[in-house]
Amino acid sequence: MKLFVSGEGKKTVREGVGLFIEDLNYALDGGLYAEMLENRNFEAKNAYGEWDKYKVDFDGGYAWEAYPAGANVGLKLKTDRALFSENPHYLRVTAPDGGGGIKNKAYDGVYLNAGGKYKCSFYARSYDYREKAAVGVYVNGAPIVEKQFKLKADGKWHKYAFVLKCKQSAERADFVFRLAKAGTVHVDCFSLMPENAVLGVFRRDLVALMKDLKPAFLRFPGGCVVEGNSLDNRYLWKNTIGQVERRKHNWNRWAVHATCPENNFKTEYSHYGQTLGIGYFEYFLLCEYLGCKPLPIVSVGIACQYMSTQFVPLDSPELEYYIQEALDVIEFANGGLDTVWGRVRAELGHPQPFRLEYLGIGNEQWETQTTKEQSGNEFYKRFELFEKRIHEKYPDLKIVGTVGPTVETPSYESAWKWTREKLKENPDFVYCSDEHFYVSPEWLYSHTKMYDAYPRDSRVYAGEYAAHIPGSGCALFNSPQANAWEGALAEAAFMTGMERNCDIVVMSSYAPLFARIGYTQWSPDLIWFDGKSAYATCNYYVQQLFSIYTGDHVLGIKVEEEKIYASASERDGEFFVKIVNAGDDAVEAEIEGDFDFGEMTRIIRLEGELSDYNTIEKPNTVVPQEIAPLAPHSATLPPRSFNVLIFRRKKS
Repeated sequence: MKLFVSGEGKKTVREGVGLFIEDLNYALDGGLYAEMLENRNFEAKNAYGEWDKYKVDFDGGYAWEAYPAGANVGLKLKTDRALFSENPHYLRVTAPDGGGGIKNKAYDGVYLNAGGKYKCSFYARSYDYREKAAVGVYVNGAPIVEKQFKLKADGKWHKYAFVLKCKQSAERADFVFRLAKAGTVHVDCFSLMPENAVLGVFRRDLVALMKDLKPAFLRFPGGCVVEGNSLDNRYLWKNTIGQVERRKHNWNRWAVHATCPENNFKTEYSHYGQTLGIGYFEYFLLCEYLGCKPLPIVSVGIACQYMSTQFVPLDSPELEYYIQEALDVIEFANGGLDTVWGRVRAELGHPQPFRLEYLGIGNEQWETQTTKEQSGNEFYKRFELFEKRIHEKYPDLKIVGTVGPTVETPSYESAWKWTREKLKENPDFVYCSDEHFYVSPEWLYSHTKMYDAYPRDSRVYAGEYAAHIPGSGCALFNSPQANAWEGALAEAAFMTGMERNCDIVVMSSYAPLFARIGYTQWSPDLIWFDGKSAYATCNYYVQQLFSIYTGDHVLGIKVEEEKIYASASERDGEFFVKIVNAGDDAVEAEIEGDFDFGEMTRIIRLEGELSDYNTIEKPNTVVPQEIAPLAPHSATLPPRSFNVLIFRRKKS
């Protein structure tokens, strides 16, 4: 088999491969946010119900219980003389005997590393208890690490903070607060975080996996979370900045995902909430740390259309609030110290602008028509209003639009027709439009040339996509098996088509990014983790190879062989030829070109059986392997493999 690489008609790579994060599968609380405790501030909600008729009950005692088990410890949630008005609930603990207190569920329990240091803090108020108290991590009733201290008994709230130095490892341990003697105290805002958390916020191993992918951008904070399951629980970015304890708790739209009659319209994730320990300021800091560009998404006043019929009418004065939220996001990111939100950013510790270039307007909304039962949401008109107001004030900002949650559907066709008509009137109407597709491997293989035929007058951001393998566990929404090599190989084949058409597909990101094992509403996912460790899927490594080994310019490539998919690019005298062999037999490939692209120096390869997948116990089942080439312009491509052939031209 011959592949022919051409230097004619080179295309410039724009942003390329990035990351998309949404608070789904406990990606933030219980995941990227390094906080180890659950419901740390006693504000949990219990969400349940059926489509467009959801109920939310306060359940502030969730994840806390008396310690030791069965002890007659009195626990009562209170709000009088609250510590913070935004999150007013706190817990009154009455221990009838010494040693009584409370413990936290902490998801699957607390995981500690020997030699690790952990920052522990909380607030307490005592009126008459002057004896010692203790906080620590226990296994089978014995402390692994503990700090004893005396409480102040002046009727005021005081913050107590310690560094716990752990001498031995622990798994699924108990976080405990207890009183040495009988007495009553009020407590709130507990925290236990690794001292080595990145920027004091992010779980180190998860951030390392993000950084190793070398993302060009980070899209945040969603996703359906932006829209909200209802307008009341949409993402309000201004509630996510400032003092962490004062960020108002919000229930998570994914708490009610997959409710149905069979589960009495309530899932095991009904308490899934957002403490917002990672907010907009932290997202921007994370982008700086990762060396990528931020892509925030703002609401257009339409709740998640899969879950709700709610929207703010186009003629409602309330819509102005949503537009102002979008304008203020830009000012928060880029405004000078002479602006309101620029000063807020500076007061938070970042006087220099974040240099925001992109803003997504809406998530995956689509235009709905007026019926007897419901008015249409007039999405196109409202988007036009947002675009006009934003570009009036920030003409250079690149707006990312949307063409809905699916491809090859009437709503998708309608959205592209509208988008292209607006682009004819104004070439800066949108920089690119967000496409989402969760499809079978067969669909990806059959659509590797999809973007070859796209009109060249518009650009695409493939913002959410993944191969969903029939029968792999996808329907259960909680199985690492869904990340089998069968799907990742098909994604690699499809991505060669996106790379070849980098003038059209200017940005792409797999979805979802994170999944906590045992707390998962959706699979497949790029990175899986538990309380102790994390691992990358074979899908992750496909994304990583496209991110790292795509040059500044994409070259032409021609291949006629069935089940062979390829793309090529170059950067500073180095050439990357990506080849997917989706067949069951090895193929001998010869690479030729109409220019001197040098000799092959390395081969990076992913291969496996279609049913192979990585796990927390066996994270290296399918990982990249570096292969020494045996010839300057040819290589053997194993069956079911993804290969990156790297060439370097000799310096003259």
